[in-house]
Amino acid sequence: MKALVAVKRVVDFNVKVRVKADGTGMDIANVKMSMNPFDEIAVEEAVRLKEKGVVTEVIAVSCGTTASQETLRTAMAIGADRAILVETAEELQPLAVAKLLKAVADKEQPQLVILGKQAIDDDANQTGQMLAALANWPQATFASKVELADGKATVTREVDGGLETIAINLPAVVTTDLRLNEPRYVTLPNIMKAKKKEITTMTPADLGVDVAPRLKTLKVSEPPKRSAGIKVGSVAELVDKLKNVSKVI
Repeated sequence: MKALVAVKRVVDFNVKVRVKADGTGMDIANVKMSMNPFDEIAVEEAVRLKEKGVVTEVIAVSCGTTASQETLRTAMAIGADRAILVETAEELQPLAVAKLLKAVADKEQPQLVILGKQAIDDDANQTGQMLAALANWPQATFASKVELADGKATVTREVDGGLETIAINLPAVVTTDLRLNEPRYVTLPNIMKAKKKEITTMTPADLGVDVAPRLKTLKVSEPPKRSAGIKVGSVAELVDKLKNVSKVI
């Protein structure tokens, strides 16, 4: 059984991003980049399924610039067997990424596609769902537990009301949530081994996919700064502030 894992190169979650002076986007020049944390969880889960003997091959795939090879090397250091880079300098929106992943899945014929529920740069939470729709595959989003057996995936999902467990037929798309696992520490020997693993490079044109943006960003701005909190002396004063100052009641 093949597992295809999608990974994205994003600004490291420890970095505080800044808006460009002209308001056209975020300033990512000279900032630390890393694998999207939710995608790292997806790679870890695929590797654990392989270690259990359920999955035979883990293939990491990323869509973006040449620099995304670094992210793919990290995925292979965690335990992915090989990697695919769909190289493009275009701005990739969720629909374009879903189309590219669909084209890669058509070539590789995996039984499971697993990816993070969202990327921490755009927080779109769309790619997995769009991929499932394009491929006409079952999907299980926000997974906190995944088990594969007898051509089915049993997935425990994190929903607003608590947990929900569903069974879906394979092939399927699964998106990962934070509590699914804790990714392993990548050791130096595995980083060295990853340098020898294969990365296949292709372009959207090779896959016959149009990645032209469907949406246009008009302006990016920082959220308004919060005012300092105040202490109140009584419940009556609190109610008065909420009613007459904040006007929330």
